[in-house]
Amino acid sequence: MDFLANLAEGFIGLFNAGGATFMGLVTGIIPTLVVLITFVNSIIMIVGEEKVEGFAQKMTGNIITRYTVFPVIAMFFLTNPMAYSFGKFLEEKYKPAFYDAAVSFCHPITGLFPHGNPGELFVWLGISSGITELGLSIAGLAVRYFLVGVVVILIRGIVTEKITFMMIARKEVN
Repeated sequence: MDFLANLAEGFIGLFNAGGATFMGLVTGIIPTLVVLITFVNSIIMIVGEEKVEGFAQKMTGNIITRYTVFPVIAMFFLTNPMAYSFGKFLEEKYKPAFYDAAVSFCHPITGLFPHGNPGELFVWLGISSGITELGLSIAGLAVRYFLVGVVVILIRGIVTEKITFMMIARKEVN
């Protein structure tokens, strides 16, 4: 009988934990995202959707800026996770690669711009604390982390784009 009682307590405990997590989101990130989405949509309306889309087309016109400058701007200005919404300005075929590039830049931006992904700041702080203990400057590390991140997102964006194109071509054949 105790086994069934413990099983029932564990079962409802799972939902209680889920409810607590949900309440944390409702009072934490969700209002922030709603305000940020409203702000970005307002800016787009004020500037004009045509101008914003024109700028995005220029930024994503070549493969280099599409997977370096565009994701960096998105992560810097909109931060994680709102940065992924910049994908709406891309053609459908480029969206998977943009997402891959943007999500891969979540950590490298934190060394220079902690606001870009504050939820993952502990990664940067853990790495930089070791450098600090050695008596070295973390400024150089932050710059290198950022630059290597840009190279990595470029590679990931290009590779993911090629894979996406192969999958699209395969689907069209079938």
